[in-house]
Parts: sequence; C-alpha cells; structure tokens
Amino acid sequence: MKSILIFAGLATLAGGAQAQTTTAPAAGSATTATAPASAAASVKVGATVTDTSGGTVGTIKSIEGDLAVLSTGTVEVRLPLTSFAAGANGPVIALTKSQVESAASGATAERQAKLSAQIKAGTTVMDASGGTVGKIEAVDGEFATVATTKNKVKLPVSSFAAGANGPVIGMTAAELDAAAAKAAPAAAATTTGN
Repeated sequence: MKSILIFAGLATLAGGAQAQTTTAPAAGSATTATAPASAAASVKVGATVTDTSGGTVGTIKSIEGDLAVLSTGTVEVRLPLTSFAAGANGPVIALTKSQVESAASGATAERQAKLSAQIKAGTTVMDASGGTVGKIEAVDGEFATVATTKNKVKLPVSSFAAGANGPVIGMTAAELDAAAAKAAPAAAATTTGN
C-alpha cells in the first residue's frame, strides 16, 4: 500500500465556512417561537441589527430558510428568525455584539475539542453521507494518515470535521483514492527529481 500526502484539491467540511459560521444558542433571544410575522419581515439582507440598548450588533449577511446569518465583523452566526424582534430602526436581538462573539467562540472551541478527541489511531473516518472512508492509522502533529482499502493517505488534521460518530472528511473513499492516484505521479516526480 502506498503512503501519499495530499494537500491540493481536498474538499473538506472543516473549511472556513464551518469554522466561522455557527449556530448561536436561542437562549436569551428577544422573542419566542411565536414571534409575530412583522419581526421576521424586518430581517432582511443588509439590515443592521441592534441589541435592546440600541448598540450595533452587526448586519444580516444572508437568509437561509428560517435562519439569518448575522455578521459582527468578527464572526458570523446563524440565528433563527424568531430570535429577532422588530425595532424602530430594524431587527433587534437580546444579545450584545460581545455576547454573540463570545457564544460563537465558545461553540468553535467546543467543536475543536470534540474533533481533537476524535483524531486518533484506529478511529473510522466517515464521509459527509455517513459512508466509511477508512481508518486513521497514525497521527503525527498536524497530519493524520488515513488507510483506505487501496491507499494510505496523509491528510492535514484541518481536513477533518467532528462528526456524531467520529471524524468526517468531505470526500468519499473513492474520491480520496482518486485524489491519491493523481497525487502519486507528482510525488514520484518530486522524489526522482531531487
């Protein structure tokens, strides 16, 4: 079995969007699930969101179904539309900017701790659909070697996301093996060229 290091072309779940976007807790929200339609109607892309004291929290970056992506300029969080009340100047939430950022940082730290606990030798790696990709054979600092049925592939730890049943990557076993096959000639050329 070949051991190949892959960086380029690795589609992951643990990329920037997931690391920066989190769902903040509904606790402390300004309204309940029975919020009037007018509150949800005031939540529009580009709207400035304020807290109950009138302080600016951020702006609505996008609407995703019944969730609004709120950007504070530092973090982006998904909040249920029911978290917002209609204010005189736009949407209002019961959290300050620092409270939103603190909740997002806490969620990111919790997710990172869960992932760190999952990245260990012998753990089964899954794809986004729940299919088995392979097993982690070894962990070496910033890298984990995943053994598929055809290859041993060394992946950056940042390629993994914490899943309900273990670490997840954004590739199926077949896609990972295909990426390893593409990387093998480049790795051989680099080795023989030295």
